[in-house]
Amino acid sequence: MDAERAHHLSFSALRLLDSIPLLGRLLRVVCARDTVRPAQVMGLPFPNRVGLAAGFDKNGVGVRALSSLGFGHIEVGTITAHAQPGNDRPRLFRLRKNLALLNRMGFNNDGARQASFHIAAERRKIESLPQRLRPIVGINIGKTKVVEAADAVADYAASTRALAPLADYLVINVSSPNTPGLRDLQSVGSLEPIITAVRDTAAEVVERPRSTLGHVPLLVKIAPDLADEDVAEICDLALRTGVDGLITTNTTIDRGVLTGAEAEFAEGQAGGISGRPVAERSLEVLRLVKRHVGDELTVISVGGVADAKDARARVAAGADLVQFYSEMIYSGPFFPGRIARGLESSRLLTRGTGGA
Repeated sequence: MDAERAHHLSFSALRLLDSIPLLGRLLRVVCARDTVRPAQVMGLPFPNRVGLAAGFDKNGVGVRALSSLGFGHIEVGTITAHAQPGNDRPRLFRLRKNLALLNRMGFNNDGARQASFHIAAERRKIESLPQRLRPIVGINIGKTKVVEAADAVADYAASTRALAPLADYLVINVSSPNTPGLRDLQSVGSLEPIITAVRDTAAEVVERPRSTLGHVPLLVKIAPDLADEDVAEICDLALRTGVDGLITTNTTIDRGVLTGAEAEFAEGQAGGISGRPVAERSLEVLRLVKRHVGDELTVISVGGVADAKDARARVAAGADLVQFYSEMIYSGPFFPGRIARGLESSRLLTRGTGGA
């Protein structure tokens, strides 16, 4: 089956199960048993350190259903200020031999205003859960494709205005390879005004942030393909502008991470690669960021986490939280629970004005 069609069918089935009270409770018992490993990060009470990366739930329509699999946080999006269909299909490919995905989705989503209605409805649903089981909701925002780079600041601010009141934390995505020119916004000169606009707009529209930090925590998601010196510059920028954390990393455009016939296939295809082949560079960037920022910023590690051992290695390298998406396609719906149960629970993470 086409990978995108399979995704929509499985996600719809999960949401249907969750909508039936008895089946929803059974799903949570089977998949999410014993996954509460409390972690206080960025002034927010995470049920555990395991999260779903952005890209799976693009419009925020299945937060409660996804939390029933054992996720402690769900990052929805990427959402843009204006609705857009994304790139032409097919645009999602399984690379089974490499246990990877290749996608060129192109931020297909309903737009910030419509997504805000979906997310508000999901927030009402998760309020029916016991406090300790309520997932943290992150919202990942990106640039609308038709908006020129010169107008990117206003575009990100528009998304923030609609979505920040619903977010436990916000993520600025400037690292997807599937929107032309987006990665150019990772340069310090382009990124700084975006950070400032998002931070200031969120402060304007959110009276009572859910975080004890006193504001909506703000993170930036970066690409694994940045040179080490560029990563260091973004770290310095984040520290200087009051960003609360970094997410390392997005998909890669490096076809050298693949092997065999799938590498040859990917050479002729646009898009970013996720899954196990990005693990090495993702871990490298995590360590680089951690050396540079110490405990002053939260770091979320995503990319190539294949089992609980990998997740523990990311935490040992300094990650406060761990996310994944591609591996669930290959390892199934019990995977989040296995990772959450496999992580050490002895170290509770706390966030004040600085680090963990």
